[in-house]
Amino acid sequence: MLREVTATHYVEPLRSGGSVPGVVEADDLGTYVVKFTGSAQGRKALVAEVIVGELARALGLRFPELVLVRFDPAIADSEPHQEVRDLHAASAGVNLGMDYLPGARDFTPEIAGLFPVDPLEAGRIVWLDALTVNVDRTVHSSNLMVWPTLGVAPPRLWLIDHGAALVFHHRWDGTDPAKSYDFRHHALGHYGPDVRAADAELAPKVTLDVLREVTAAVPDAWLTDFATPAEAREAYVTYLHARVRASEAWLPTDFPTREELAAEEALRAARTQEGRPKWLKRVPDLHGKPAAEQDWSVHLG
Repeated sequence: MLREVTATHYVEPLRSGGSVPGVVEADDLGTYVVKFTGSAQGRKALVAEVIVGELARALGLRFPELVLVRFDPAIADSEPHQEVRDLHAASAGVNLGMDYLPGARDFTPEIAGLFPVDPLEAGRIVWLDALTVNVDRTVHSSNLMVWPTLGVAPPRLWLIDHGAALVFHHRWDGTDPAKSYDFRHHALGHYGPDVRAADAELAPKVTLDVLREVTAAVPDAWLTDFATPAEAREAYVTYLHARVRASEAWLPTDFPTREELAAEEALRAARTQEGRPKWLKRVPDLHGKPAAEQDWSVHLG
């Protein structure tokens, strides 16, 4: 079961994701990133966060501790943005907190170009994502952190943000547990992930007992798909257990090289540029993509 803490001080919102989580300090002297129950993603995103995060921990992957955070919107009265205050007001009570990793850096494509990742570690992460159908760990949105970044301890990869996983729970009667998904553009695909070795190592560990322990960590109030929370938990257990037994059918192995990814990105950028109207081709691209060619002749008469 997850520990429960009470938020005592609101630090700031995080605007890097659509759910606008908040950083809070709690009565256990810890600092947490809180995902709110009132966010647009809904409580199923929090269910996915708990199940996938706790499963990752059970399999030995690095994932920050999750806690249940009691949140009183009154502690965030100083928040100046109305939409964030509305989110807080809709989230009074128990929310989900993730241990804050001070100084952690996003695993961006620039960092990925230099950061060493063992093929087996890459394989374990890809395998977990394929098992739990986590479609949001791509080269453009890795949902990985590098931490620590200070001191003598070596930096390591940490998994975060699994709210987009478990896509099957949005349509229980329409997904085959053996279905394969496209993981060619996984954030760790160019490290040559050894997913077969990961499958041999991890699949035997995903037992019914482990899955029941993981799903038990989800609060009853977040499990509303079935008549009772117990039925909902058993549905997750049954699906994931069937999926792990069908791993040979969905095991991802077709990963492009760094060079192939670069070529695909260059082609995509060229097509985007070609499709722009002439006036837009003179506007600088401020989103990390190849800059638009500037034509100053229109100003020179």
